Amino acid sequence: MAIMALKPQDVIVALKTALRPGERWTFAEMAHSLGMSASEVHASVGRLVAAQLLVAQPRGDASRFSVNRAALLEFLRHGVKYAFAPQRGGVTRGVPTAHAAPPLVKKLAPSDDLPPVWPAPDGSVRGEAFEPLYPSAVVAAKNDDRLYAGLALIDAIRGGRARERKLAEELLEKVLAL
Repeated sequence: MAIMALKPQDVIVALKTALRPGERWTFAEMAHSLGMSASEVHASVGRLVAAQLLVAQPRGDASRFSVNRAALLEFLRHGVKYAFAPQRGGVTRGVPTAHAAPPLVKKLAPSDDLPPVWPAPDGSVRGEAFEPLYPSAVVAAKNDDRLYAGLALIDAIRGGRARERKLAEELLEKVLAL
């Protein structure tokens, strides 16, 4: 039996699917919105089904997958920070993430520390490099504010302090509408 290991892009595909309940989409459409290839999205969906984070519906086309929201939230709360630990780097220009991005930035007191940012040459903020789950996450987030907020919450869980993680978990539960 082959072991299917989740990849970082799978978290992005699962989150995007969770944010579009009942919406019809093709692998090509999902790939375009996420800055991935259709084959990457197709493989990702296969891994997510094997991990029981997505449930395949009878018809089998890409829009026929639903998110196992309870399982996804459990994985995001307890597994993502270990499976996809964040890589941090030096000072760079980028896009704010984790506690420096919406929706957490307005709920936490400002800090003197440099904010975590996804490195991006066209980024608006100078901060500490915080590698995104997948290179195309920056592009995907620019295309979808809800996805950006969800990815920032996941980053707060992956690399935040205890208070930031707890608040991110609570907000992520609301985002996933559990």
